[in-house]
Amino acid sequence: MARQDGRPARLGFGLFEREAALDAAEEALDLLTGLAPEPPSPPERVPAPRDARVVPLHAARSASDAPRAAEPPAARGGVLVYAAPAGLGKTTLLAEIRRRAGARGCTVLSARGGDQEQRVAFHVARQLLQPQLAHASDAELRERLGSWYDIVGPALGLRAATAGSSPDPQGLRDGLDWILTHLAVRRAPLVVVLDDAHWADPESLGWLASFAPRAEDLPMLLVVAYRPDELPDEGAEFTGHRSGQRPHGLAPLTADAVAQLVRDRIGAHADDAFCRDFWTVTSGNPFETVELAAKVRDRGLDPTADGAHELRDLAAALKGSGLISRLERLGPTTVRLAWACAVLGTEISPALAGSLAGLGDEAVADCAERLREARVLAESGDPAGPLEFVHPLIASAVYRAIPDGIRVAFHGQAAACVIDAGLGPAAAARHLLETHPEGDPSVVAQLRAAARENLRAGAPDAARRHLARALREPPTADERAAVLFELSSASLLTEPATTVNHLRAALEQPISDQALRHGIVYRLSQVLAHSDRLVEASELLEHESRLTTDSRSRLRMQAERFMWDALRSDEPESPARSRRLATLADRLPAATSPSATSSGCAPGTPPCAPSPPPSPSGTPSGPSKAA
Repeated sequence: MARQDGRPARLGFGLFEREAALDAAEEALDLLTGLAPEPPSPPERVPAPRDARVVPLHAARSASDAPRAAEPPAARGGVLVYAAPAGLGKTTLLAEIRRRAGARGCTVLSARGGDQEQRVAFHVARQLLQPQLAHASDAELRERLGSWYDIVGPALGLRAATAGSSPDPQGLRDGLDWILTHLAVRRAPLVVVLDDAHWADPESLGWLASFAPRAEDLPMLLVVAYRPDELPDEGAEFTGHRSGQRPHGLAPLTADAVAQLVRDRIGAHADDAFCRDFWTVTSGNPFETVELAAKVRDRGLDPTADGAHELRDLAAALKGSGLISRLERLGPTTVRLAWACAVLGTEISPALAGSLAGLGDEAVADCAERLREARVLAESGDPAGPLEFVHPLIASAVYRAIPDGIRVAFHGQAAACVIDAGLGPAAAARHLLETHPEGDPSVVAQLRAAARENLRAGAPDAARRHLARALREPPTADERAAVLFELSSASLLTEPATTVNHLRAALEQPISDQALRHGIVYRLSQVLAHSDRLVEASELLEHESRLTTDSRSRLRMQAERFMWDALRSDEPESPARSRRLATLADRLPAATSPSATSSGCAPGTPPCAPSPPPSPSGTPSGPSKAA
């Protein structure tokens, strides 16, 4: 039976005593869809005329000047945040908000953070935006996204990352902002829902947090839920400290609500003493209350004071060691599938889980059904659909129960299964991060490939994590300098001092590839110069120019050294340097030709700085005058 205002008269079990949270959602949806009445404007105050012959303006209005019917209020977006510990019903609440938003005709984008997917860059952003864009062809995407396509395409998995310069992280955020703004305008009203934000990847969480203040200016409602004690720094915007809008909290259920739930689930004959003990055992946690009620019903326990003493034993089986004991009773094959699912995370492919657990399709189906009956895996309308745990608390308990050695081995095997399934090195890298270093060249290769993919997608922090792990593998002596050079590229924009250390360490390695060594020298001199360490940059280039046997590379090093010296205020030999540069220019009459200026560069490095143009009199006009 529905109320006259369209709201359901009876809430689901997971929504007991959540009326205040739902009212906040209804109010936000009303504002978004333009149904909320605008606050009345204060009445116009007209001062009384001093002269009685003067007629007040409002009294002199004709019938044609009568106020017109009020226009419907304009839609207004905003941010709605819920913060509560695990098991208090955040996921159920957000599911109800999604349902209500869909019933109002809103476009709903939904994503959920995952404990095992936190290190997968843009995992949440892809969940939100891919379904809106993935159906379009490459040509259609290029037309719709314009110049943003090449910037955001790799991050959202819409196109493969190609070789070339990596996008600036802020530029990438601007591109994601543009897409979300475009969707909010074209598919208004838009509702974006993020569950378990505390487990969102840093790249996606930082982007959404920076975008949140703009939601009020768009026909868009951003709904976020998280555990307050686990939210990383990237999500600080959702705590309300800056905006002053505190998140809505969710309290444990009261004894009356638990009693109602118990009688609805078990039977109206449950007595008061049993319900009171039920509330004491579960502490009013909605998840534990619903799960324990199911256990009592399945066990056929008499819901009276005589059966209340068994509640604690049943509750212990819902989590921790009790859950694991219950899982072990299902058999080793079923346990292996549960372990595989816990390692793989969310949206688990049955085929991938079976490959990791070493089970065939029929065995996977049988084990999955047993896990559903035990309320470990959630019910699914599609037997071949993705596998999901009933609750993240269960997934975390199963994952932590895997013996350490087996868990590490499972992650290593999962990386191989992911690669074999064609999901790419970035998907495999999160598993390799959990393995122990063994000096495996294939692991180094996969981590380097994942780092390149993330760097080209605009996720330098993820690339840095992968390359740091590759160094611990460790790489061979021939590869170590290359890995350090790649690591410097990932930390270049955010940690210049660390970048200098990586590059200096790379130069200390035996390097057979001279082009790589020259690239390291150029990068190091640039970082030193931009860190206001011009003397060190100049000395480095002078030293390396004496060592190199390649004349073109020597020319570039000398040119860069002259450039950094020209910026020094303490350079003691400025006139001598200017004369040397003029002499060098005299000896290179063809230096101004395109072939000469482009040929003095090492492969894979930026073009050399061109020589100064001749003055109108025909004599060189190099930096000697500027110096």
